[in-house]
Amino acid sequence: MQHSAPPLFRQGIPALLKLIVCLSISIALMLIDFRFKALDPIRNNVNWILRPLEYVMMAPRNAFEASSDYFTTRSTLDQENQVMKARQAELSLLANQSEFLMVENQNLRELMALQKQVPFKTLPVEILFNPPNPISQRIVINRGSNDGLKLGNPIANDSGILGQVVRLYERSAEVSLLEDRDFAVPVQVARNGLRAAVFGAGRGNPLELRYLPVASDLEVGDILLTSGIDGVYPPGFAVAVISKIERNADKNSSNVFCVPVAAVNRYRQALALLYDPQFDAKAASNNTKSATGAPLTNNPGRRQTRARGMQ
Repeated sequence: MQHSAPPLFRQGIPALLKLIVCLSISIALMLIDFRFKALDPIRNNVNWILRPLEYVMMAPRNAFEASSDYFTTRSTLDQENQVMKARQAELSLLANQSEFLMVENQNLRELMALQKQVPFKTLPVEILFNPPNPISQRIVINRGSNDGLKLGNPIANDSGILGQVVRLYERSAEVSLLEDRDFAVPVQVARNGLRAAVFGAGRGNPLELRYLPVASDLEVGDILLTSGIDGVYPPGFAVAVISKIERNADKNSSNVFCVPVAAVNRYRQALALLYDPQFDAKAASNNTKSATGAPLTNNPGRRQTRARGMQ
């Protein structure tokens, strides 16, 4: 049985008429769907049927995008982690530098206060380096003869005496420290005025008070000040603290060990004491606090507290 084609698709009907009819039907269906939502149930049913197929077809693309996002995020996090570590290192360095500058600033303030306290001229110096000499204990400072420095000038900080200029150049000088072997400083005990001499015993060894009898009035914790009788060191500057006493009654002698008050390895700034005994001895003696036995520093109470802690 043969079926004939619908009237619209029969031969002989103009193509333009066919197009107009199809467009009219399409527009009418769109208007009906837009106005009455007539095709929504059909669309939902078709969508429900095709949804699993859509998931299956989209699975490769979703897997590719997920893996790409994972690796991109991992790479970004690694880069951010490296940036954060570098930033943390920079902040840590800045914090250390800030703390160092605060300590240095406090030391400079104390040196300025000491300059105002002493009755003679002083010269600010900076420690450049420590020569690699295992025998002697010396440092090099940035001042020399062109700056008015002379051989024998004492070097001190706000705590006390560090050493003495032993070699002079035009723009630098070598300073022998208290620990230098057989380096001697005339001192007196702040508590009772007993005079003696402190000798260095080499790098890392305690200072020594030599040639003292057993009956000497010495105690652990006594502060030793410069006596000024040598004409080199101004009187009243802290030198060391007695840390240990060994008495030998058979030989009528005492082995007295001391620790320096001024720590050379702590700061780089110090003062050169341009002390002239002919003009400055009387003024320096008047400023020595012999009544209390306190060293001539800008904070004697703190020095005595530190001395007791060294016992």
